[in-house]
Amino acid sequence: MAIINPSSNYGTVAIVGVGLIGASLGLALKKAGVVNEVLGVGRSAPNLDQALKIGAIDAVVDLAKAAQQADVIVLCMPVAQMRAAFEAIEPHLEPRTMITDAGSTKGDVILAAKEVLGKKACQFVPAHPIAGGAQHGASAAKADLFEGKQTILCPLQENSPQDIDLIEGFWQSAGSVVKKISCVQHDAIYAAVSHLPHLLSYALMASVVNSEDADQKLSHVGAGFKDFTRIAASSPEMWRDICLGNRTAVLKELDQYLLIVNHMRKLIAENDGSGLEKLFNKASKARQDLDGL
Repeated sequence: MAIINPSSNYGTVAIVGVGLIGASLGLALKKAGVVNEVLGVGRSAPNLDQALKIGAIDAVVDLAKAAQQADVIVLCMPVAQMRAAFEAIEPHLEPRTMITDAGSTKGDVILAAKEVLGKKACQFVPAHPIAGGAQHGASAAKADLFEGKQTILCPLQENSPQDIDLIEGFWQSAGSVVKKISCVQHDAIYAAVSHLPHLLSYALMASVVNSEDADQKLSHVGAGFKDFTRIAASSPEMWRDICLGNRTAVLKELDQYLLIVNHMRKLIAENDGSGLEKLFNKASKARQDLDGL
């Protein structure tokens, strides 16, 4: 069990992957004054240098040293890399050290943690901060990225209540509003409201870019196209891993979406203006209601 008081200080925090999320977390924790030191682990020397330059991390270490020195380890790399991270951490993981993550899928990450960490899996409290942006890398980091944003915790049965409270306090200290749901609920919900929208944004961008008159089309884009495709500028590696890591739920949502699109195509082909307007009205009202939440 961790020994840090969640209302005071988290000691040494190691952030594995100091891109937008990881570097922003380092800035937020330091701004809140709840850490003694932030260690950074990563693959890109220029990105790590940038994280050091902006003060998101205090030193660069490898995964073994991070596991040996940290009180809290946060995994902020693409989800497909997390199994390898658990494998590197496991031999050096102290009983006092807690692990959390920022992965957008939970089922695959939890399975990897349990298979690799074994009994030490009780030290891992899965999380998903609902924050980000189209840009990636430490240069895009912001200390207020998590302010007022949700972070979802998907605690394991093996986690102690004290450790869950500690990680909840950890994310709250970065500015997050923490909610707890099961990993199955998480992956089903975010397949619909996060993973599918990114997939569609990439698809529209690819459709236009691959057309014969792509240059003409792109020279005439307006705000609507730019708004819809903004998230297509997100990290391709990260979203590749998310789509494959949450494959079953993503395919279910994609199939449902294709049914709606095919229905709309049928309405247009049949010149069914009233049917099209009825569908649009329902969607429009739901979107307006969303702004009131």
